[in-house]
Amino acid sequence: MKASLYLVLATLFWSGNFVVGKAAVASMTPMDLTFWRWTLAAVPLLLLAHFVEKPDWRAVLRRWPVLLLLSALGMSGYTLLLYGALGHTSAVNAALVTAANPALIVVLAIVLLGERTTRLGWLGICLGLLGVLLVLTRGELQRVFSLSINTGELMMIGAIMVWGLYTIIARRLAVPAIAATAVQVAIAAVTLAPFALAMNVRLPETAAEAWSLAYIVVFPSLGAYLFWNIALKTTPPGTAGNYLNLIVVFTALLTVVLGTALTLVQIVGGLLVIAGVLLTGRTRQAKPAAAAASGRAAKSRVPGV
Repeated sequence: MKASLYLVLATLFWSGNFVVGKAAVASMTPMDLTFWRWTLAAVPLLLLAHFVEKPDWRAVLRRWPVLLLLSALGMSGYTLLLYGALGHTSAVNAALVTAANPALIVVLAIVLLGERTTRLGWLGICLGLLGVLLVLTRGELQRVFSLSINTGELMMIGAIMVWGLYTIIARRLAVPAIAATAVQVAIAAVTLAPFALAMNVRLPETAAEAWSLAYIVVFPSLGAYLFWNIALKTTPPGTAGNYLNLIVVFTALLTVVLGTALTLVQIVGGLLVIAGVLLTGRTRQAKPAAAAASGRAAKSRVPGV
């Protein structure tokens, strides 16, 4: 019961990142949010990893080349694209595109690693793709051929492509999850510093900006990772991965609570995406080997939000 509560809280915190991030980019740049998010979260995450996982830090740091690559993809690249996208599209649409991540990871595993899936898995991938296309085109699928798709949603496609590559690479990283995340966050803070300086990154200047950044640092960056990894100690990763579908649900609910109505296209597209994810996840757990691979992916498939 506690594990389920922790998983629900983690997804709720990540959902809030879409909603709060959408409000924050109205006055702060993606670089402002990304740099300060990871800079302020780095030390707490390192302490969290040290006391929760007690890793062999020398062994962890020997993996620095792959940790550097993962940081560039998952912490810097994905987060910059996410906040950039939120400047052009709604929080719900961004979350719906992100929900296609699991299906995209399956496709990348097939293309890059030679993994296989079943007909049911392909059906799930197609359903997820159709759901995303409905959202991207506002229900007018012919817009795909005219390339008249919102800039923000195109950036979200780029974001989930980056996260898909991140997940494929992270699958084989034999480092405790929180420690790996903490080191990647610290690397991101250091490597982004010259760019932040060149782009005149600033601290929040209003109370609203300060509260937005505080939420992003405390809840999706610290609390969600802590709850997620504690839950994984007693919950099969494949089962935990299904909770990621709640991100779309919570984002939609938060948006409605804040006064923005959902469209029929968003609802239908969201249902198709979630159905597709459930189908692809189910087929990946059909065989023991596939289940093991899916488990490793679920641990690192935290949606980087």
